[in-house]
Amino acid sequence: MEQGKDLTEQESLAIIQQMIQTAKQEQKDDGKGWILWGWLLFAASVLTYFNLKTQWFSNYFFWNVFGITCLLLLLFSIIRVLFFKKTSKVKTYTAELFHKLNIGFFISLLLIIMAINRGVSPVLGFSLLLGLYGFWILIYGAGLNFKPSVIGAYITWAFAFAGLFVETFDWTMVFHALAVLLGYIIPGHIANSEFNKAHGQENKKRSV
Repeated sequence: MEQGKDLTEQESLAIIQQMIQTAKQEQKDDGKGWILWGWLLFAASVLTYFNLKTQWFSNYFFWNVFGITCLLLLLFSIIRVLFFKKTSKVKTYTAELFHKLNIGFFISLLLIIMAINRGVSPVLGFSLLLGLYGFWILIYGAGLNFKPSVIGAYITWAFAFAGLFVETFDWTMVFHALAVLLGYIIPGHIANSEFNKAHGQENKKRSV
C-alpha cells in the first residue's frame, strides 16, 4: 500500500466517531408510524363506542372502515416501494430485526382478526390484540432504548388483562382507546419531538 493512503490516528478517530453517530441516528424512531396507526385505532375505538350507544350504523362499521383504510395504506406503500424507490441504504442488524418483527406482528394480527371473525368473542379477541400490541411496543422500546414505549407496553398489557374481565363491547372499546393513547400516541409524539430536536441540532452543527 502507498503511504499516502494510510490513515492518521486523527482520521481514524473521526471515522469511528462518524460511524457511532450514524448508528445512533439509525436507532432513532421519528414516531410517525406510531402516531398514524395510534390515531387511526383511537378514532375507530371512540367512534365504535359512541356508535354502540347511538346505533348509527352496524356495530363494527367503523372497524370495517378502519380495515379498508389499512388496505389502501398498504396498497400505497407497495406502489411507493415498486415505483418510487429511493437510494437504497445499508441495512443494519437492528433494521433487519425490526423488519422481521413487523412481518411476525402482522401475521399474528391477521390470525387474531380471523379468529374473531370465526367466532372468538370480540371482547376476548380485543384483549388478545392489546397483548400483541404490548409485545410489539416493548420490543421496539427496548431495541431503541426508548423508555416511554417500554412504559407504554406495560400499560397496554394492564388494559389487556383488565379487558378479560369486562362483559360488554363498549367497555372493551374504552380500554382499547386508552391503551392505544398511552401505548402508541403519546410515546409516538414524544419520539417525534426528540427526533426533530436531534436532527435540528445536527443540522445546526453542519451549518456552522
